[in-house]
Amino acid sequence: MIRRAFAEGTRDSTGRPGRKYWQLWMDYTINARLDQSTSTLAGRETIVMHNNSDSALSSIQMRLDQNIFRGDVPRGASVPAENTDGMRITKLSVDGASVDMNPPAGFGRGGRGGVVQAGPATPFVTGVKTTSARIQLPTPIPPKGTARIEVEWNYKLAGGPGQGHRMTFRWGDTLYQVAQWYPRVAVYDDLRGWDTDPYLGPSEFYNNFGRFDVTLDVPGGWVVGATGVLKNPVEVLTPVARERLAHVLESDSTRTIVGAEDSGPGRSTAPGDRLTWHFVADTVNDFAWATAKNFVWKATRATIPGRGPIPVHIYHLPGRAQQFANSGPILRHALEFYSKLLLADPFPQHTMVDGPDTGMEYPMFVMSNDGAADHETEHQWAPMTVSNNETWYGWMDEGFNQYMNILSAADAAHVQPNLNERGQSYGRTSGDEHEGTLMWDANYGGPNYSFQAYSKAPLMLSMLGGIVGDTAVWRAQSEYMKAWRFKHPAPWDYMFFMSNALKRDLGWFWYYWAFTTESVDGSVQSVNTSGGRTTVVVHQAGGMPSPVVLRVDLGAGSGTTPMRNARMINDHTAIVTYPADVWFNGSRTFRAELDFGGRPVEKVLLDPGCRFPDRDPSDNVWPRTGVAAPPAGRGGRGGAANPACPGETP
Repeated sequence: MIRRAFAEGTRDSTGRPGRKYWQLWMDYTINARLDQSTSTLAGRETIVMHNNSDSALSSIQMRLDQNIFRGDVPRGASVPAENTDGMRITKLSVDGASVDMNPPAGFGRGGRGGVVQAGPATPFVTGVKTTSARIQLPTPIPPKGTARIEVEWNYKLAGGPGQGHRMTFRWGDTLYQVAQWYPRVAVYDDLRGWDTDPYLGPSEFYNNFGRFDVTLDVPGGWVVGATGVLKNPVEVLTPVARERLAHVLESDSTRTIVGAEDSGPGRSTAPGDRLTWHFVADTVNDFAWATAKNFVWKATRATIPGRGPIPVHIYHLPGRAQQFANSGPILRHALEFYSKLLLADPFPQHTMVDGPDTGMEYPMFVMSNDGAADHETEHQWAPMTVSNNETWYGWMDEGFNQYMNILSAADAAHVQPNLNERGQSYGRTSGDEHEGTLMWDANYGGPNYSFQAYSKAPLMLSMLGGIVGDTAVWRAQSEYMKAWRFKHPAPWDYMFFMSNALKRDLGWFWYYWAFTTESVDGSVQSVNTSGGRTTVVVHQAGGMPSPVVLRVDLGAGSGTTPMRNARMINDHTAIVTYPADVWFNGSRTFRAELDFGGRPVEKVLLDPGCRFPDRDPSDNVWPRTGVAAPPAGRGGRGGAANPACPGETP
């Protein structure tokens, strides 16, 4: 795939988008109505699909995520709150031609471009009761052409206990979190063509960027928070609420817009039995919203570098104020910190809502409380701005997010981030046959899906920081995000980009971390001194190479080091580094020859930053005293720091 993209000029071996890079664009106009008496959502929408590719498309792949609530579709480990009839499509047309919902036999699915042997006389759809349907077209959509899709639909919003995110959308009939809620066009890209992976539950999404113009018809008195900017505040808000909102950007204080005492039409909202809220969001890859009969609405601001202040909205139920006690400061810090670290948050507002899902993210909009507010907000960068294929490569958003959360937490606590031991801790997971490699489709990640998607990438970046320095990793990560802003990078793009940005040949590093489940498993085998020179024999028992990094404690003396690969960190301690390619000849041992002008070597520690995957680091030290092996078990979501690690980062 990546070789073909290089040849076609859509991607570049520098890791940047190629001169001929393209992606589809969608314009959504959606009108939806919530009936709280039946918990039914009904909608009609128009999608203008812009085929910016160089291929004529004889089919359109559609995502119908709500069909996961049917009882007869494939699912992963997630358990929906209830079985429903799924998404009922009542009308579907393409460019004015009605789509046959009962397709004729004899027309199969096409390949990369959706090409079939013979086109149908009229458009028809297959898979309409699954999460991934395909519309076959009698006339292909030409390159740089457009298609107009019109669809009407309805379904019941599932409620009750479920297992996994996005498996319940309501609390009774008084609060609704609405996501994966509208039929949408799947991604067609230069790597695989149409994205046909089913929605199984645990793995997330891969969406086109576009513009959303959405109207939401809800009961009067119900407050709505959503992706995008509210365009009709005069029609849905009270004069008091509008006055309060007018002052939100003036300070960092958190203001109450609608209080617990404001309930019902004319108090929490403008008067009326039903109200229609109008939101517009431009250059986003999804749209989500929430509404409740008695939301408390608070707001503050975040000041984005280079852009100025944006409003930050918080919606919660009156009895759950404690879970949102620090939401304003947490959200403000997250938006401002990640804007400085990575790139400026590009969106005009940010919203967090209460409800049954307390850990989910969408553009400008997160479902959370104080507990996951920082994590979910970082998703505004990955995948809402840098939009990777989460279904295949969850580590490119969830894993990067977990790593960035470490930095944010340290900044909030006014301490330096500790990334030591995290890379080393992977040695305790490596070899577990439940683990799929990072490059394995996360939809089929198996029992260790959460480790694959969330936990491994921070360990990988810990080791990378041990090789090139943590701040260099942060700078390169920022440059990567700026290069792929509002685009769809693949893992190869990321790997090539980082290698070029860090000015290192890191092919070996990416191969072992992304395509294998190998570890380093190094040890200090022996230390011998003769004639003022010391030989340290390092053994490599694992499948993953790593630099040989030694912390050397020296005895008294006046000698200096003539070694170009050594640096003194104080008058009696040196860090000596040899590149990973000392292992590339296939040898399992390496002899490090140390010369410190005759000064005696009193202690040697391999991997002093505890960055390289090692199942048992107790054999990394000479002499073999005073270092305890870390506790047995897996590295965990972030890999807790090992107190035995001296903490010297190479």
